Amino acid sequence: MKINKNKQIKIYCENTKTEKKYSFGTTLQDIIEDQKIEMEFPILGAMVNNKLKELDYLIYKPKTVNFIDYRHPDGKRMYMRSLSLVLFKATKDLYPNEKLKIKHGVSNGVYCELGSFTSEAYHQEVVNRLRNRMQEIIDEDIPIEREEIRTEEALKIFEKFGLDDKCTLMRTRYQFYSSVYKLDEVVNYFYGYLIPSSGYLKKFDLIKYYEGMLIVPPSSENPNELQNIIIQPKLFEIFRENKEWVDIIGVPNVGQLNEATLNGKISEIIKISEALQEKKLACIADMINQRKKEVKVVFISGPSSSGKTTFAKRLSIQLSVNGFKPQVVSMDNYFIDREFTPRDEKGDYDFESPYALNLKLFNEDLLKLIEYKEIKVPHFSFQKGKMFYNGETMKLEKNGIIIIEGIHGLNPIVSESIPENKKFKIYVSALTPVSIDSSNRIPTTDNRLIRRIVRDNLYRSYTALDTLKRWQSVRKGEEKHIFPFQEEADVMFNTALLFELGVLKKWAVPILQRVPPTEPEYSEARRLIKFLSYILPINEKEIPPTSILREFLDGSSFHYS
Repeated sequence: MKINKNKQIKIYCENTKTEKKYSFGTTLQDIIEDQKIEMEFPILGAMVNNKLKELDYLIYKPKTVNFIDYRHPDGKRMYMRSLSLVLFKATKDLYPNEKLKIKHGVSNGVYCELGSFTSEAYHQEVVNRLRNRMQEIIDEDIPIEREEIRTEEALKIFEKFGLDDKCTLMRTRYQFYSSVYKLDEVVNYFYGYLIPSSGYLKKFDLIKYYEGMLIVPPSSENPNELQNIIIQPKLFEIFRENKEWVDIIGVPNVGQLNEATLNGKISEIIKISEALQEKKLACIADMINQRKKEVKVVFISGPSSSGKTTFAKRLSIQLSVNGFKPQVVSMDNYFIDREFTPRDEKGDYDFESPYALNLKLFNEDLLKLIEYKEIKVPHFSFQKGKMFYNGETMKLEKNGIIIIEGIHGLNPIVSESIPENKKFKIYVSALTPVSIDSSNRIPTTDNRLIRRIVRDNLYRSYTALDTLKRWQSVRKGEEKHIFPFQEEADVMFNTALLFELGVLKKWAVPILQRVPPTEPEYSEARRLIKFLSYILPINEKEIPPTSILREFLDGSSFHYS
């Protein structure tokens, strides 16, 4: 079919609520300039028919366009990837023999490592030099160019820059072409889009952090200000412990995981991963046992889809091995009647608030239980929005211990009447131990979101669209009610498994593919599908029935109400 390049194409811009015709091959940047589109913060990209595109994207048929800035989740991701590329160039300029590793998110920033530092003073000097060089690169406003090249050519480039992990990843993807990004003479690969040039990166910082450094991004609410850094030593330690472990068994990134899958070694990795979690569960039970004369209540908290329920059940078994007689108290049973539920800023019921619980009754019942008194067990009807009693009672036996699983478990106000020495607090989350490669981390939120999409579809008949629509609200509740208290934990537990994304892929991709292109969530669905395309599928048959992963699939030997 012959293409008519003189044809005028209708473009509807959501930002200006106007429809206008443009020539074939007009770029998104041209439309910004023609319509004089201005936003409060610099435009970084656009949603074109609900698919993320860079500003040099050429239009060739009618489209609906919505320009985005840093406040949009995809805008922030573009910004952070671009900062990573600038840091990569600064590293190559100043320390060409050192390998930069962008590891994981922590303390509201992104933690990175670069070789080894011989002294505190040298460590600070390196970070200062890198920060200054990054600022110079930004001030030069160097174009960031994306190019599609044959994968065999990309492999040669990656080898030149010492990016062996990217070579392994590309060899297991079997793609004819790969996208690379060029910043001046430096080339790298990212699994998502970047911004037009280094000059767009108006706000950032790079600070010394533990053995490495932390990229400090702009605030999501106000990109003119930097994000507040919150030191999280316990969370950082659990990340470091898991990163060391994946390095030891030889699967620190997706390329090596794919090789293990292809070479038939994934069975051993599944067994080792599950055994490690069981060993850590036993260690936590032993820690509680060491305080058995005082600890009466175990609080388990964590964000959505972190595997809290299965963790609680497995911990209960380990505590039983140590001679305890666990009793489970459901925090959900203490919801206040619907008409008294607090509301959020939009006027909707805020079920994520701790004040949606009857805290007075909750504390009274816990105090009675730890004094070996009997309580009437409350229940809550979500259909009627009412608390009720059905005659069920509870009383601790000798060696009894209470296990409470809920998002507010670490919030001091929830159990303020219970003496601190009577509590043992655990924070659990899926802290993804593997990276895509040295430049592309896997956000823990993506791991949890994929878990939730699969579980919601399997057990609650929700579509991926339903889950994606709710996700921002869930995340907002986590930021407000869970994450500020995670360092209150006596111990943290990582529920993520090395192999799980390869297993979840089988279920997640078909569900995500059903998200309609007409929905705003289509872009997020496509992003997750693209992300999962890097990981080879893994058969779930060897996953034990007590695995935390079974909470999100099927085949668990535990009962979930």
